[in-house]
Amino acid sequence: MFFPLAFTGDLEKEKRRLQKILALGKDEAEDKVEQVSFSYPPVMNEIQERREFLAEMEGLGQGKKYQGIVLTEISQKLHEMEIIDKKRSEEMRNIMTKAFPVGNKSNLQD
Repeated sequence: MFFPLAFTGDLEKEKRRLQKILALGKDEAEDKVEQVSFSYPPVMNEIQERREFLAEMEGLGQGKKYQGIVLTEISQKLHEMEIIDKKRSEEMRNIMTKAFPVGNKSNLQD
């Protein structure tokens, strides 16, 4: 037999949230997710530019001169992307925790 978990959050707040969903057809959390923007494309473009530059230098016989510098710059850009990804994951986790308080692990452990 199925027994639903007891809701431990603010019932009035949850009622208002559900009323907004019924009235507007979507949850506020969906709006927040759509508003968040990330800067992967510019970083990817910079990496591609560095690869192209290195290929040009190799074509001119100067590849060894620039290889270390360019690969270091690419490594730094990849590190920037990792930082962006961590921030994005944390923002998404915060949005989802606020949007769905019932599934919050801290509520289940109390």
